[in-house]
Amino acid sequence: MANTVLVLISVVAAAFLAIILAPLRYPEWIPPRWFRISADMVVMNATIYTSDPSLPFAQAMAVRDGRILRVGSYSSIKGLIGHGTSQLNLNGKVVVPGFIDSHVHLLFGGLQMAQVLLRGIKSREEFVRLVQEALRGKDVGEWILGGQWNNDNWGGDLPLSSWIDSITPDNPVWLSRTDGHMGLANSLALKIAGISNRTSDPVGGTIMKNLDGDPSGLLVDSAMKLVLAVIPEVSVKERRDALLRASKYAVSRGVTTVVDMGRFFPGASVHHVWHDFSDVYQWADSSGKMLIRVCLFFPLQTWSRLVDLIQGKGKVFSKWMHFGGVKAFADGSLGSNSALFYEAYDNDPHNYGLQVTDMIWLQNATMHADKCRLQVAIHAIGDKANDILLDMYSNVASYNGLRDRRFRIEHCQHLVPESPKRFGKQLVIASVQPDHLLDDAEPAEKKLGIVRAQSGSYLFKSLFDSNATVAFGSDWPVADINPLGAIRTAIHRVPPGWENAWIPSERTTLDEAMKASTISAAYAAFLDKDLGSLSKAKYADFVVLPANSWDEFLENLPDIVLATYVNGNQVYP
Repeated sequence: MANTVLVLISVVAAAFLAIILAPLRYPEWIPPRWFRISADMVVMNATIYTSDPSLPFAQAMAVRDGRILRVGSYSSIKGLIGHGTSQLNLNGKVVVPGFIDSHVHLLFGGLQMAQVLLRGIKSREEFVRLVQEALRGKDVGEWILGGQWNNDNWGGDLPLSSWIDSITPDNPVWLSRTDGHMGLANSLALKIAGISNRTSDPVGGTIMKNLDGDPSGLLVDSAMKLVLAVIPEVSVKERRDALLRASKYAVSRGVTTVVDMGRFFPGASVHHVWHDFSDVYQWADSSGKMLIRVCLFFPLQTWSRLVDLIQGKGKVFSKWMHFGGVKAFADGSLGSNSALFYEAYDNDPHNYGLQVTDMIWLQNATMHADKCRLQVAIHAIGDKANDILLDMYSNVASYNGLRDRRFRIEHCQHLVPESPKRFGKQLVIASVQPDHLLDDAEPAEKKLGIVRAQSGSYLFKSLFDSNATVAFGSDWPVADINPLGAIRTAIHRVPPGWENAWIPSERTTLDEAMKASTISAAYAAFLDKDLGSLSKAKYADFVVLPANSWDEFLENLPDIVLATYVNGNQVYP
């Protein structure tokens, strides 16, 4: 009797193991209905670009509990369709992983959507008119805030406080330039901030003055803090509304994850980012308001505080929030003539740019943060600033020892020809924003000279060819949050009004640009285990595009997305 029972148990166990192991040996095998796991949703009849080299394209995808259960042919997926499974037949439409924007200032973007928007204006008259319109309904003493102006759009002359003083005698005004490294204050704002002809330039910044020595209203980099310090902080409600507004806008562009560098730049308080984490992000996460995933970076000055937070919470705060690391600045921007170069600006022969942070402090702080296993991301625009950071990162890595640290340089817009190879060799992430070149092509040649600009600007292809990890982003609200536009820019490099590509040798392939917007962007922020490709067990974040085949997508990149899904749930439209 005992032998019979043992034989029966062995037979049942063997059958059970055969059922479990069958999918491994025979992927097309369909298990018996009583054993079957059902998907919550199945995407079928699609052209799925996975960003996964082990299976570049697929026809179908199954989703369960917000993650991908299986991806492959329809025959390998259909066994997962149960009574409660929703079926999404896309009739051949292209599906791609949810786009990851590797560099945004999310709340800034959301706030600016409700402020004076000066992007794209092409004259002094239009500038003044929009400021005057913003005065409607404002109380005496209420600040007028906004920005996104670009003086290159109207010939290059910088705006002055005198442009708007006569129409804003009772309201202080602060309008930031599109790059965020310069702003215009009216005379009332300058008076409130205590800025006069006797005020000295702060370290890492410039108070621009006229021929009489009086402030012109323009403040560059760390000088902006003089006005920013007296602007009333936006309310918690305004910031929460800004997050929701920005998130809805992001998913409308197919962005499902952002790396948020926060409300932090030279001259800004290091506390804003922390207040936003506690007042806005934690609120949204706990109340079910999150629409997109965020990877948060905090000011390098507060590295020890982030270490304490991660020790208590871990790097994954929730499925919506990750703690990325710390952010700092090495220089300013090209548009503000404050990016740091080896050679002087052609249009400003005594100016080499600004080193906005003390380099001894920057190296020491990076050393400590890295030793505590924080990821470090530092802003650098000019060729000298980028080389300084590459040298510093090499020193820190040598001192602290080998590990997977993924140092980042944000922007890397201008490089000497040898630098791309250093990114690849040192495994430094190149976090770049393709759409910046649309605004910079003509000004770069004026400011740097044609030869220098064309030999060292936006060297995307050189970075790819050097085996560097390249991650695409927007720097929103500096440029629009538009990954499809950024991909198009990287592939074609044709600025508005131009017929030919700017530096055509640096054009990328579609596959390079797609990966820089998905899996490489995820890798650049330590998110690649859960995001960046449509692979088994990763989050089901994906975008449906208005193209009926991959060839059609390649030939005619669309301007819009049809639908955006996060955790397998449709969030747009």
